[in-house]
Amino acid sequence: MFEPLLARLSGQFHLIAPDYPGFGHSDAPDPKGFTYTFDNIASIVDQFTEAIGLSSFALYMQDYGGPVGFRMALAHPERVEAMIVQNTVVHDEGLGANWNPMRAFWEDRSANETGLRSSLFSLETTRTGHVGIDPNIELYDPDLWTDDYAFLNRPGEADIQSDLFYDYRTNVRLYPKWQAWLREKQPRLLVVWGKYDPFFDLSEPEAYHRDVPGARVHLVDGGHFALDTKANEIAPLVSDFLKS
Repeated sequence: MFEPLLARLSGQFHLIAPDYPGFGHSDAPDPKGFTYTFDNIASIVDQFTEAIGLSSFALYMQDYGGPVGFRMALAHPERVEAMIVQNTVVHDEGLGANWNPMRAFWEDRSANETGLRSSLFSLETTRTGHVGIDPNIELYDPDLWTDDYAFLNRPGEADIQSDLFYDYRTNVRLYPKWQAWLREKQPRLLVVWGKYDPFFDLSEPEAYHRDVPGARVHLVDGGHFALDTKANEIAPLVSDFLKS
């Protein structure tokens, strides 16, 4: 996902984009022996930054990157020089009505897991995650969702993702704490939002702005993974923000 951004910012910054455990080409330990929670993933990424000697950095957070990044920021605020938010939520209202099946899953996992898996891990849902409600579907490379679908259908991957979907409820409980931290710390914040996101409500960028009045907020004509089609627009926003 980050390759288009890395290519455009290469030479300007020290860029690092690790896959989380269970994602991409990172190791995917069996959930029976490894606990797939956002607390655990944040701890591992935090240790990763220490292992490669990063004493300070800017965080680019998209979707799951938000819960991971905010945990890291609250644990070590002195390390975070700036935050870039792209289609990740820290306000309950930002989840919207499309999250009702997820909320039912959190309330009763055993009763809702089969239905959730059949929906979320389908090719159509994976495609929708990229294209969303974007009318400009010709801009999207079909490899985006077919590659995702291939990863999601590896042996054991459904168990990993189900565990993380279930643990997502812990993020919602932490939203008030993260909002309070934003209001107190007033970090350097750039919000870049793909407005055709089918998952998160379009009210979320303004909610960030209320918490951090000095934040830069930009809406782009992209989807949930806005870098799929709008890297040319997002890269200079990131560059100008980090150099300011």
